Amino acid sequence: MAPQSLIEQIGGESVIRILVDKFYDYMDQLPEVEVIRKLHQEDLTEAREKLFEFLVGWSGGPPLYISKYGHPRLRMRHMPFPIGEKERDQWMLCMRKALEDSEIDPSVKARLDGQFLHIADFMKNIDG
Repeated sequence: MAPQSLIEQIGGESVIRILVDKFYDYMDQLPEVEVIRKLHQEDLTEAREKLFEFLVGWSGGPPLYISKYGHPRLRMRHMPFPIGEKERDQWMLCMRKALEDSEIDPSVKARLDGQFLHIADFMKNIDG
């Protein structure tokens, strides 16, 4: 039997949708993430959809993001926004709270946390 893909371990697209929605809900609700919230448009609908599409493909599902926008080029696409340790940490706070709320297996949550931290750290483009 073939090992499960990451998207299967997460629980499928519906679980990713919930994770993304919780992530952006926290971004809207937590005063301690106001710096990163201000880097986004007032309406988070497009951001929600893009992150959902990216995570589906990134985790082994259909390449929804790539089919619409091409290669993610995450660092390049985030260059217009000042991202330092504070912004990385605020992004991770929202994602960690969303992961805590999810019904994803704890070992998969831990793996995702490490991978998200690696990606968030890679997005830094300013000191501090």
